[in-house]
Amino acid sequence: MSVNASCHCGAVQLRVTLSDGIASARRCDCSMCRMRGAVAVSAPLDGLEIVQGADHLTLYQFNTRVAEHYFCKTCGIYTHHRRRSNPNEYGVNLACIEGMSPFDLAEIIVHDGHSHPSDGGPKDGVAGILRYEANR
Repeated sequence: MSVNASCHCGAVQLRVTLSDGIASARRCDCSMCRMRGAVAVSAPLDGLEIVQGADHLTLYQFNTRVAEHYFCKTCGIYTHHRRRSNPNEYGVNLACIEGMSPFDLAEIIVHDGHSHPSDGGPKDGVAGILRYEANR
């Protein structure tokens, strides 16, 4: 499944081939993701192309410095990251994908980044489920 994605201001434009469509949608409860609050979907490393605005991306890394978190330096929106749990794939911000919203999903798996499997956390890596029920 190939999709177009962009940051809020449009400076960064991506073309993404998703590994498993939106079925891979998930959140994480590590310190970074708790604050960021984004839902990510998976793409292989060769499945993400920066079509425009590579010079507008800025990189943030913390703790083990394995994960690479990319943000638009103009509008501040997180667009994608290279995963610590699987450095051979990207997590792409679902909200950046054209025509998609995390609020389209009733349930989203939350992965345990707080007690990361690489640090001795649960092997299934699941911390819980986030649910959304529209009020309309």
